[in-house]
Amino acid sequence: MTTVRRQPFDLSRTLVGLERTGRAQLLEPGQGAPPRIDGLTIGAGLLTSNDPHAGEMHPDGDELLYLISGKVQVLLEEDGGDQTVELEPGHAFIVPQGAWHQVLLHEPSHLLNVTPGPRCEYRPLPEE
Repeated sequence: MTTVRRQPFDLSRTLVGLERTGRAQLLEPGQGAPPRIDGLTIGAGLLTSNDPHAGEMHPDGDELLYLISGKVQVLLEEDGGDQTVELEPGHAFIVPQGAWHQVLLHEPSHLLNVTPGPRCEYRPLPEE
């Protein structure tokens, strides 16, 4: 966790946490799951490979995805059935609270996410 400085930073390398109190903080991603806060985590990752999990779910609220460049597919599991959504640059998509989902790359992509927290669940990849 880093105090917000009054200078530009690269949102593809540093996450921003907006706490429910309204305060912002910079979050340094490490290995594994991204840091989570009680509020919103915002990032704009440069994706070159699929996530190292078989899906995730956010029980604390809806997640906003916005594709800046590239092409991805969002696999969404809901009670009414599974849905596949193709995103191209400029497309936004809201993942409903509590829905299992996975983002799969068609090509390297730049994806902005606004993710509620602090909780998140992940499914492990099947072992080969």
